Amino acid sequence: MSDTLKNSIATGSNALSYLESVDGEIYGFMSEELDRQRRTLQLIASENFASPAVLAMTGSALTNKYAEGYPQRRYYGGNQIIDAVEEIARSRAKELFKADHVNVQPHSGSSANLAVYQALLNPGDTVLAMRLDQGGHLTHGAPASVTGKMYNFQPYGLTPRSPENGERIDFDYLRALAKSSHPKLIVAGATAYPREIDPLMFKEIADEVGALLMFDSAHPMGLIAAGVHASPIELADVVTFTTHKTLRGPRGGAILCKEPFAKKIDSAVFPGLQGGPLEHVIAAKAVAFKEAQTQNFARYGAQIKENASVLGETLIAEGFRLVSNGTDNHLVLVDLRDFDSDLDGKTAQEVLDSVGITCNRNQIPDDPRKPLITSGLRLGTAAMTTAGMKVAQMRQVAKLIANTLRHRNDENELKLIKGEVAELCIEFDPYPSGDTWPGMDCFKG
Repeated sequence: MSDTLKNSIATGSNALSYLESVDGEIYGFMSEELDRQRRTLQLIASENFASPAVLAMTGSALTNKYAEGYPQRRYYGGNQIIDAVEEIARSRAKELFKADHVNVQPHSGSSANLAVYQALLNPGDTVLAMRLDQGGHLTHGAPASVTGKMYNFQPYGLTPRSPENGERIDFDYLRALAKSSHPKLIVAGATAYPREIDPLMFKEIADEVGALLMFDSAHPMGLIAAGVHASPIELADVVTFTTHKTLRGPRGGAILCKEPFAKKIDSAVFPGLQGGPLEHVIAAKAVAFKEAQTQNFARYGAQIKENASVLGETLIAEGFRLVSNGTDNHLVLVDLRDFDSDLDGKTAQEVLDSVGITCNRNQIPDDPRKPLITSGLRLGTAAMTTAGMKVAQMRQVAKLIANTLRHRNDENELKLIKGEVAELCIEFDPYPSGDTWPGMDCFKG
């Protein structure tokens, strides 16, 4: 093995040649997946393209170190360097988000949410959170989730559909529910809600009833970092988030909190829920936090929102209805019924996938179809914005979506559309050869 290859394996910069030599089968699948990501449109709102630096850290030799505990309080030796890495991750997150305390060890957003519940609640305590079928997350008390089994979640939802301001969080209902149920915790945040969530409204209601406030920022955290979404950090007692969506880091979670809750939060993560932290991922989080502090990232966040707005406007012009009639974050939630009453989300997702447009079916408010079928699609702009796309491409993408679904039974037309998609993806490759990466370079100037 050459010194160059040894070094690349140790640093995580490029160990693929070695992988190919020892496990060609897995190397083949990895190569196919990379090619799929580069040659198809990635419109899943919870996905993004991590930078080469983030990828390098997640595949680095830091994965070898066991580090139960926290910096300067480990249960294993040899953690001097690992301590420094985790401290940098924590300090960068505190600086980026202006937070009192941060825990960067949660393996996921779900782990982060569960840690908060364990820290602040007792089994059976009442919690208010958004209904799953109206945009909430599984960990917001869904019956199938452990959160719904351990705690008394009471759901709030959206206002009825209307031509103007319908399908928004129903704060009147939320206030009345809070006054009648006396919750210990109110959870703000969603996984399929296309509007900016106002943390001040939640804070006012929480204060009225003496409840704690948790804001799940898994989806908009990159927009918050970029300064294009209201920040909940000064208002909420605890903020959870993922690092791999709009924040564009590695797959993982984190928790920000007020100083009085720091010890309880840390104890809930370890030893309460997790053992050894994933220090290679924590290093990658540190890289992502640094990247998010740049002016390029601020422009990137603004472009995500502009792209989503134009994507939504063009879809409306093509005959689709959008939940809440638009968006002011990174995603649009498409109601397919006005476009074609016979078209369901599962069918739409599958035919779009066949031409190289990747998205996910999603329930819409008061959806008459089952969760595995749905009447909607969720589309996000974060990943393709990373690849360099702007508003002109969003208009093109929206038209490709409409044409695909109109001609979903026409094999010749679908073949032509697939060719158009492929040409667009070649032009906007998230990982082109060479020394530049579009995620950092395309928004300069």
